[in-house]
Amino acid sequence: MKNISVKKSFLYACLCSIFLVSCKKEIEKIGDTFKDTVSSSEVQEAETDSIKKDSVPLVKKESVPPVMQENGFYNAFVLSKDKKMRDSIYAEYSKKYSVAERTAILALNRLDSKSKWNADTLVVPAKIDTTLMAYSPFPMQLDILSGVKKFVIFSYPIQAFGVYSNGSLVKWGPTSMGKKTAQTTRGLTFANWKKELAISTVSSEWKLPYNFNIHNLGGIGWHEYTLPGYPASHSCLRLLRKDAKWLYSYADTWILNPGGATTKARGTAVMVFGDYKWGGRKPWRKLLDDPNANNISVEELTRLLEPEVPKMLKEQSNREKVVDSIKAAKAAATPIQNERPVEPQSN
Repeated sequence: MKNISVKKSFLYACLCSIFLVSCKKEIEKIGDTFKDTVSSSEVQEAETDSIKKDSVPLVKKESVPPVMQENGFYNAFVLSKDKKMRDSIYAEYSKKYSVAERTAILALNRLDSKSKWNADTLVVPAKIDTTLMAYSPFPMQLDILSGVKKFVIFSYPIQAFGVYSNGSLVKWGPTSMGKKTAQTTRGLTFANWKKELAISTVSSEWKLPYNFNIHNLGGIGWHEYTLPGYPASHSCLRLLRKDAKWLYSYADTWILNPGGATTKARGTAVMVFGDYKWGGRKPWRKLLDDPNANNISVEELTRLLEPEVPKMLKEQSNREKVVDSIKAAKAAATPIQNERPVEPQSN
């Protein structure tokens, strides 16, 4: 009986050993299969990622609307926070674009060359027009201004200015207007006096090249100064030097009565309008999603200007009469100043 029990135990042990060996082989087989599956999956995933990465530019280019490729923006030049990498990126940026092209790109981002380090992203157009006219947010033609010879408009929402001559847009560019705590006065006004180099009343250290006053008592005007990429001034309208110089020659000053206490004729009409979204996404960044995001419609400007045009035309007409009268007075005075006594002829 004892022998039978031993034999059973031995047989049972053998069966367990066979079962364990079989399980081990099965586990190893499953493990190998799992490894192969994971490895295959990883390779496939890596290949998929590689395909995605390689195809991103193509997908973006194909999905970009034609208007964006022709006249708008299609890419963002992302700048690293790391100084070495940032310097390297700017080195490539400088190689890729000429000085004029870089100036245009910075202008579109409301920056000057001194403030380029302020940006973490630069919006770059597909085709660079150094005149900026291809990217104008202002309408090229405003019929309501057809009778107005000179007009300058500043938009707070997009931090840009436009210049119209008889309703045709002749120039536009970037600006940095009054910061939140010192906002530029809105509404219609007229250009007053100008000075090639003015000194700020806020600080004598602030030199203001090509200053053109538009609010005499408030000391507000446009002039060349740093463009940091957002509204930063003490109420004035900051411009790039080339734009400030151009406007300095373009706009007309006021004409004062003798003694200078009163105005005889007003200068060029100027309009400041709209509100900036403080703390929001910079308006020009929206162009990456929609190339027309900053555009101001003809209808919007017509509604804005319609009540003011009669006043512009009245002041323009008055100025022309004053200028003509001054010219006539000068012309009448000239012969008297040059007149000499006539000596009698000898017989």
